Amino acid sequence: MLGRVMGPCRPGLHRSPGEVSTRVTSWLGRYRGRLAVEIVLAAAAGVGAFVLTVLVCVAARSHVPAVVLGPLLLLAVLAVARLAGILYALPVGVATVLAFDWYFLPPLRDLDAATELVLGLFLAMSVIVGALATTASRRAIASEHARGALAEEQSALRRVATLVAQAGPPSVVFEAVTREVGLLCNADVARMERYEADGVVTGVAAWSRAPSQFAELAVGTRFTLDGLSIARGVQQTGGPVRVNGFGTDTGQIAREARAVGIHSSVGCPIVVGGRLWGVIAASRRIEEPFPADTEAQIARFTELVATAVANVQAREELRALADEQAALRRVATLVAGTALPAAVFAAVAEEAGRLLAADLAHTFRYEPDDTVSVVAGWSRQSDHMAVGSRYPLQPSMVTALVRRTGQPARTETYPPSSPLADEARRLGVRSTVGCPITVEGRLWGLIGVSSSRPEPLPADTEARLTDFAELAATAIANAEARAELTASRARIVATTDQARRRIERDLHDGAQQRLVSVALRLRTAAAAIPPEEEVQQELAGIGSELDDALADLRELSRGIHPAILSEGGLGPALRTLARRSSVPVELQVGTEGRLPERIEVAAYYVVAEALANVAKHAGASVVQVDVDADDGLLRLAIRDDGVGGADPARGSGLVGLKDRVEATGGTLRVESRRGQGTRLLVELGADASQPTSLT
Repeated sequence: MLGRVMGPCRPGLHRSPGEVSTRVTSWLGRYRGRLAVEIVLAAAAGVGAFVLTVLVCVAARSHVPAVVLGPLLLLAVLAVARLAGILYALPVGVATVLAFDWYFLPPLRDLDAATELVLGLFLAMSVIVGALATTASRRAIASEHARGALAEEQSALRRVATLVAQAGPPSVVFEAVTREVGLLCNADVARMERYEADGVVTGVAAWSRAPSQFAELAVGTRFTLDGLSIARGVQQTGGPVRVNGFGTDTGQIAREARAVGIHSSVGCPIVVGGRLWGVIAASRRIEEPFPADTEAQIARFTELVATAVANVQAREELRALADEQAALRRVATLVAGTALPAAVFAAVAEEAGRLLAADLAHTFRYEPDDTVSVVAGWSRQSDHMAVGSRYPLQPSMVTALVRRTGQPARTETYPPSSPLADEARRLGVRSTVGCPITVEGRLWGLIGVSSSRPEPLPADTEARLTDFAELAATAIANAEARAELTASRARIVATTDQARRRIERDLHDGAQQRLVSVALRLRTAAAAIPPEEEVQQELAGIGSELDDALADLRELSRGIHPAILSEGGLGPALRTLARRSSVPVELQVGTEGRLPERIEVAAYYVVAEALANVAKHAGASVVQVDVDADDGLLRLAIRDDGVGGADPARGSGLVGLKDRVEATGGTLRVESRRGQGTRLLVELGADASQPTSLT
């Protein structure tokens, strides 16, 4: 039936089109039913006026002048016209004139058959003319009132249409429509209701002339459809319905209608997108039913309401789509960047939970021992399953259903004895939807969203969750690819370093030792020859060249792999580089003890290549090298005061350094503005022996 009660219309300030329409309809009905009676009465009035005028004329013939009696009779006719209308005034006037002419003004006339015939003809003609004039007049009045009612209706429709076009809040549109319908239909109360999934109707707007008398029909009140009512009739027929009395029906709406004194109601459906959305009903306390065109009037407003509801739904769908795209874009940005999988999983859980209006969201990974582990969690109340916790698969749980089918699944039941079900009950979970995360054809895990509300999650939850699962799968695939690439690069670097060390050992233990032996034998042979011999001088020159070759070989051996790095560690090796640099080096080493070999080798070659680049290109007067280890990271900061402008993208030794650093899982950043020198910032994972995948 009818929602929030609005203020009554103040009498005298607004004449509703419904009042006008009702009055016009009433007049026309009375007119059609009484016209014949009025014609008879008008003829009788003419006869009576003739008789009365004759008596007056006879009595006043000798005492009252004609100039006095004539105006008096005219005034009497005008009074009849004013009070009774033209239908009565014409026969009365004709009869009065004939009686005045025949029985007051000479020559006088006798009431014979001829006189009666003339009188009858004149009365008949006057009644016919009066009836025609009355009909035309009343039709003109009815037409004028109808135009006014139509104008009022169009004005009301225009006001509502303006609200709809302005995309105002639905509640404002609903209240405006309900008020206009109530006024248009000259109703005592009007109410707009929405059909709910649980078989009830909820008031979304209402209007009343007496708010205090219809408080039971306020917005938000719900009624069951268990008896005679407009709402039930509209639901059953899908069309307009009217009720002219609720009798003794025991339904909730019928009882409420009798309690507030409603006798008749009429309502029309609100259809949105081909689906019955709600109903508008107008009700009266008087027993007179609504006019026959009331349904058509209300229907014009229901179309506007349907448009408003459709617009709101479209805006909500558009807003939901925009929110979904924004959430997916934020996650995709993380996936495309260098974010760790753990950060992506956490973002996926949070974004999916917020977007789908869930209370909880988790990302799970399937383990080889038929368990699932929680890799990320989010909660609207800050309490969710602990990251890292593991639960066995239970057949009726979403985790097991997704594992068995590889498809999205949902559940609203939880087994009595299951660790995962116990945890769900602890968190107040009532329903859960899960979507698989498939990485390159392999079922990796799932994303699950849960609700603690009684109603299940929306039917489109699985489809919307799939997009997040695909992004999570992409993040996992990217992380695995990066981990494989990093491991491959690390293996290449390690193999290269091992080859360098082997070459250095071979040179040191083989060619270098043989050259030392040859040099010693050469000097021994030279010592046995007298000094004055030219051969000794020649041997001495050969020995000097041999020493130079041996020095070059030692330098080459150190470049391939510095022995001091293996023997003394990073600090002594860097100090050796600093001493040998052609550009003064200010070295600060804040590390103690040995670091993993691959980290020491990477750091050594970073500093060596940087010093070589400074000597070749920078034109610097000094280089600052700071080495520090903190929080499991080895940090290198190498600064010079040279010309700057170094760009790794143009191809230089920095590219190789970057590859070596990233192969160890580290990072290298170059800052080099022209005229402001160059700065290298390097971070190496000093604790980890090998890069690992977080997936």
